[in-house]
Amino acid sequence: MSAFDVTTRPQNGQWVNEVEGAPHLSRNFLDKEDAVEAARQFAVTHHTRHQIEEPEATEVNTDPATHQRRDSGP
Repeated sequence: MSAFDVTTRPQNGQWVNEVEGAPHLSRNFLDKEDAVEAARQFAVTHHTRHQIEEPEATEVNTDPATHQRRDSGP
């Protein structure tokens, strides 16, 4: 990556735009859409690249409808 290239990635439940070579310009966002829009504007303004890193897939089932119920038994 080159100086001022920006990467949008998930981090600790938020989205962060990390600016290569300028960590003081990095910003956090509550949602992906806002982060991506800000990063694209930054990249256009600074004539740099923008890339998006998607969250890693997990094998944790968070759908309560598919969880098996335990028998509470006696």
